[in-house]
Amino acid sequence: MFNSEHSKGIISAICAYTLWGFAPLYFKSFDHVSATEILIHRVIWSFIFVTVLMMMLGGFSHLRQVLKRPKQLMILTLTSILIAINWLLFIWAVNNNHMLDASLGYFINPLINVVLGMAFLGERLRKLQWLAVALAGSGVLIQIISFGSIPLVSFGLACSFGLYGLLRKKVNVDAKTGLLVETAILFPVALIYLLANVGDSLTHLMSNDLLLNMLLIAAGVVTTIPLLCFAFSAVRIPLSMLGFLQYIGPSIMFIIAITLFKEPFDLEKSMTFGFIWIALLIFTVDIFYKRKPIN
Repeated sequence: MFNSEHSKGIISAICAYTLWGFAPLYFKSFDHVSATEILIHRVIWSFIFVTVLMMMLGGFSHLRQVLKRPKQLMILTLTSILIAINWLLFIWAVNNNHMLDASLGYFINPLINVVLGMAFLGERLRKLQWLAVALAGSGVLIQIISFGSIPLVSFGLACSFGLYGLLRKKVNVDAKTGLLVETAILFPVALIYLLANVGDSLTHLMSNDLLLNMLLIAAGVVTTIPLLCFAFSAVRIPLSMLGFLQYIGPSIMFIIAITLFKEPFDLEKSMTFGFIWIALLIFTVDIFYKRKPIN
C-alpha cells in the first residue's frame, strides 16, 4: 500500500503536471510579448511571490540553513540555470506555434528521467518497463529519421527538466526554500537585463493596459504553484514514477495544440506520439500492478 508521504507525492505531481498542461493557454494570451521579456517577468514576480509566501507561512530558518551549505547552494545555482533554460524554451515554443514540439519534449522527458534515475539514483527497471522504454525510444527515432535531424526544442525541454528534477531530488531542500533560492539567484540577472533594456515593453507597466499588466504579474503565481507541487513530489516518489506521471501535462498540451490552435499533425508525428503513448500505458500498468497489495 502507498504510505501517506508517497500518496501526497503522487497527488502533488498530478497537480503540477495538470497546471503545466494548461499553461500554454496563459502564455498564448500575450504572445506579442517576446519570450525573453516573459521570462524576466516570470523570474521577478516568482521571486516576489515566493518571498511573500515564505513570510506568510514561515520557513526562513530553512533558508538560513541552506545559505550555510555551499554544496546545496552550488546545486541550486545549477537548477536555477536549468529551469530558466526550460522556461525560455517552453515560452518560445508555445508563442511560435511549436506547441506540439513542446508536448513531444515533455513526452520524451520520462525517458530522460529513467536514464538519470538508473545512472545516478540506483533505480532499476523491470522487464515491462524496459519494453516501455524501447517503444518510446523507437517513437523518438521515427521523429529523428522523418525530419532528418534531432528535434532540438523537444530534446532541450526534456533534458533541461530531467536534469532539474534529478538535482532537486538529490539536493533534498524543501519546495519553498529551494524555489526561493533559485529565483533569488536569477533575480539579479533579470534586473540587469531590465536596466539594460530601459524603454522596451518590459518597463512600460504604467502605460500597458490593465489586463496585460495583470497577466504579466500573474507569471509569478503561474510559475510558482506547479513548481512547488513538483518539488514537493520530487523527494517523495521515485524519479522514474515522477517522470511517467508527466504524461498528463503533454497530453493536455497535445489536445490544445491540435484542437484550439490547429497545429499540423502529420503521419510521422502521429507514429511518434503513438509509440510513446503505448510505452506510457505499459509503464503505468506495470507500476500499479507491482504495487497492488498481495492478499
